[in-house]
Amino acid sequence: MKVKESATILEGALETAFLRRWKIPPCQPMRPNFSLLDNLQVTFQYVERLGERLFMTPLQKTDLLQGTLDMLILKIVALGPVHGYGISQRIRQISKEVLNVQQGSLYPALHRLEKRGWLVAQWGDSENGRQAKFYQLSREGRKQLTREEETWERLAEAVTLILGTAANQEA
Repeated sequence: MKVKESATILEGALETAFLRRWKIPPCQPMRPNFSLLDNLQVTFQYVERLGERLFMTPLQKTDLLQGTLDMLILKIVALGPVHGYGISQRIRQISKEVLNVQQGSLYPALHRLEKRGWLVAQWGDSENGRQAKFYQLSREGRKQLTREEETWERLAEAVTLILGTAANQEA
């Protein structure tokens, strides 16, 4: 049996087990209508107060909303030309180490954005003297970033309204 066939069989078995575990009827579509590459795998950390000491407790990997990684990458690249590792580091630094984008999520997203024409890439020397692909925002990428930011603002406002409503009812 070929490796690809084995992977397909394993994937089908995993899907079946998932459907049974969550009691999803078989008449529903088995695959979501979005690419798994559109999900961002990040590691979150939060601060928990225990007495007078603060502890950093890592949380498990979490899926952010579809398209969030694309928006974050576009925003970082809008600051100026940067290579992939630099994008990851800037996201981590700017988010005060709350967001940690893994390479397995970052590089497929960069390729996807380049393929859509939102990023332009050129090879150049990185700060350590190695060849690296540097990304810049295209004109279409700037337009897309504006759209993404507007959508995010609407979403954040809606979530804030819901959380505010829930807090008011508890009081």
